[in-house]
Amino acid sequence: MRALTVIPKRSGSARLDDVPEPPSEDGPVLVEVLAVGVCGTDREIVSGDYGWAPPGRDRLILGHESLGRVVEAPGDSGLNKGDHVVGIVRRPDPVPCPNCAVGEWDMCRNGKYTERGIKERDGYCSERYRIEPKFAVKVDQGLGLLGVLLEPTSVVAKAWEHVERIGRRAEWSPRRVLVTGAGPIGLLAALLGVRRGLDVHVLDKATDGPKPGLVRDLGATYHSGKLGELSEAADVVIECTGYGPLIFEVMAGTTPDTIICLAGVSSGGRKLEIDPGAINRSMVLGNGVVFGSVNANRRHYEAGAEALAKADRDWLGRLITRRVPMEKWHDALDRREGDVKTVITLRD
Repeated sequence: MRALTVIPKRSGSARLDDVPEPPSEDGPVLVEVLAVGVCGTDREIVSGDYGWAPPGRDRLILGHESLGRVVEAPGDSGLNKGDHVVGIVRRPDPVPCPNCAVGEWDMCRNGKYTERGIKERDGYCSERYRIEPKFAVKVDQGLGLLGVLLEPTSVVAKAWEHVERIGRRAEWSPRRVLVTGAGPIGLLAALLGVRRGLDVHVLDKATDGPKPGLVRDLGATYHSGKLGELSEAADVVIECTGYGPLIFEVMAGTTPDTIICLAGVSSGGRKLEIDPGAINRSMVLGNGVVFGSVNANRRHYEAGAEALAKADRDWLGRLITRRVPMEKWHDALDRREGDVKTVITLRD
């Protein structure tokens, strides 16, 4: 079968390969892949920045945002032939740590977890894969290709859950949310904020293209340019850019009790001149909270699947700005003007 593979940490090594059928030890559920989403993580792995092949192998099958159709499944799996499913990315460590032992593998404490398409486990960008039932999440078949958005939706479902848990430390009635960055994560974070009945504002540098319209049609407010006073009015900030100067500007400009979730990963290598004392003073005297959030467990995938099933299909469809057949995978990995989410399609 065909699969998109790469030698981790070796730039230029990605290629479309013939690989063996998925091994039975991967799980009893056989899935044929319909589509795989492309994100910055995939591009960084292909660029040689990081990634880890399965033990004893040189090459890793890429792809962690998936949509597939069940081909065969055990009778007691809760899955049936034809079901649309998304594979969960992370697997608990073998020790396991206290969090992995109770299904909170997204909060692994010893770093020995594995991740499909990223860390020591083959990903989903192959014609077929096998999986354990507990790591396969059903999505509404009516979503069609839009089901591929579940993995990034699960990430923001977790972020929102943790924001709300932190908010319960005191009497808390949030009204206004600022989302920085209008990529897929930012737009989906805004979607979940609007669903909560909050006044959502999205800041991005784009002044044209699809992003301003997507935000407005969601019922949120779009801003371009500088942060200004936007953070001062926010009860919650979900930072999705990973841009260092903006992160510190947000931290320095918030009001008391603001909760800041960092959901974007920084590339590093940038040196900044900051006043840590001023930031400390602002956060301490204002009871501010800054926390990072990444990945998701099954609970968050299920919450994301529910959110997608209830969302406007036309709006979701506009998030997928390019569909690229597997044979032209290299085009999918190129970032183009106006891109929001690019998807590699393996079947109609």
